Amino acid sequence: MKIIKADQIDLQEVIDILAKGGIIIYPTETLYGIGGKYNNKKVLQKIFEIKKRPQEKSFPLIIDLKHLSLVAESVSPQAWKLIEKYWPGPLTLLLPAKKHLPREIKKENKVAVRMPGESFALNLIKISPFPITATSANISGEPGADCVETAISYFKGEKIDLLIDGGKLPGIASTILDITINPPKILRKGSIELSFD
Repeated sequence: MKIIKADQIDLQEVIDILAKGGIIIYPTETLYGIGGKYNNKKVLQKIFEIKKRPQEKSFPLIIDLKHLSLVAESVSPQAWKLIEKYWPGPLTLLLPAKKHLPREIKKENKVAVRMPGESFALNLIKISPFPITATSANISGEPGADCVETAISYFKGEKIDLLIDGGKLPGIASTILDITINPPKILRKGSIELSFD
């Protein structure tokens, strides 16, 4: 497992690894995530395996606004309001998914996306031509990794192409909101308090 400090890495090198089917562990503004190219089914299955994640679950994605049209069938005016208010930041929105998306990243025809707050993840997604998986770097059921030591303890011996060391992270996951239903439903309370004004 190759480990590089977040402030010493060439972002384009990371994109190249992902584009070729590589898997990374990277820091967001909340926790460490496992990254793979969003539509590479082989990569998505591999991430399921190393996380021991139940197959009925799906992976959230980090995106830049330019990626929305790749994954979301539509974005409601209410969703746009929340995007303008809380992105970049720790708010994951469930939006209607494009039909062609792999089942690993959609559930009940919904896709979970967010534009991460100030972090390595935000710098990476801004230059990425594609969305990147953002499932937490943990074994399913275990706490999310807030430092590289925890991530290494979970995945030593697994084929992770690159681990990006961003130091100790806050460790509070993003808030998840299903905006496809009315009224919207908070599925996980996280690091931001939502207001719908």
